[in-house]
Amino acid sequence: MNTHQTVFHAKNTFGQATAKLAEEREILHSGHLACPGCGIMPMIRLVLKVLGSRTIIVSPACCYAVVDGPFPYSASGVPLMHCAFESAAASASGVRAALDMRGIEDVHVLAVAGDGGTFDIGLQALSAAAERNENFIYLCYDNEAYMNTGIQRSSATPWGAWTTTTPELAPKSEPKKNLGAIMAAHRIPYFATASLAYPDDLLAKLETAKNAKGFRMIHYYCPCPTGWKADSRDMVKLARLAVQTRVFPLYEVWRGREWKITLDPDREELQKYLQIQGRFKHMKAPQIEQMKQNIDEEWNYLLGLSGQKPC
Repeated sequence: MNTHQTVFHAKNTFGQATAKLAEEREILHSGHLACPGCGIMPMIRLVLKVLGSRTIIVSPACCYAVVDGPFPYSASGVPLMHCAFESAAASASGVRAALDMRGIEDVHVLAVAGDGGTFDIGLQALSAAAERNENFIYLCYDNEAYMNTGIQRSSATPWGAWTTTTPELAPKSEPKKNLGAIMAAHRIPYFATASLAYPDDLLAKLETAKNAKGFRMIHYYCPCPTGWKADSRDMVKLARLAVQTRVFPLYEVWRGREWKITLDPDREELQKYLQIQGRFKHMKAPQIEQMKQNIDEEWNYLLGLSGQKPC
């Protein structure tokens, strides 16, 4: 096992922090409409436990805006403002400004958006809010396609994946957009990646974001059984394998300059991750080998940013 800058052991995924937090009162209500196995609501549950009930959520058109419940019902347990697809960061900026005008400083503003509303449609507003260093937390749950509208390709969709707009005969031929590098270029106070399968790592990053000021962002890997053509019982397994295969590295960045890998587990074979997802069933040995090379290149790039030697 590599030990450079490792703060959590891969096998210790449910530690004392998670166990203690699970005992505290629930803010998220039952009765949400998420698909079985969806990674959104477990994440919302933990986020609200960290931020507390003095939180206002802003969410654009996305899966979360639907699964939270149809108006006037809501499972989130805190005020939730729906906004246009492209305007999560702009709307959250407005909520923060309104609170500041009233002298209310103890309320967290949290933007929650999918990859389509973050990587693509909402990127302009996101960039503007980051450049202004707006004082709120932006959380992107990344299920790697436009799942709410029919599993269409987004710029977060990985290379080689099936979607309804990149079918098996013509799967996605472009690499996934590097959101971390984009946000680091804005020199925001804090950016981090997180996973459903490593809640202690997620909680530590949420605490860091909670206690910081300015624009903070969490990029959360969010399995989708429907869009990934996978068994709902395998969602945590998939999230764990994504980290173990280096498909989705866990790291954090301060002020755009200080990069740190927060978890570097023993590496698993990529095939273990691919074979339990129908969106990759068309891939043959040459495509799998190319995907491995792509992953290695991205990992070595991340190692360089974090001051480590390439593998």
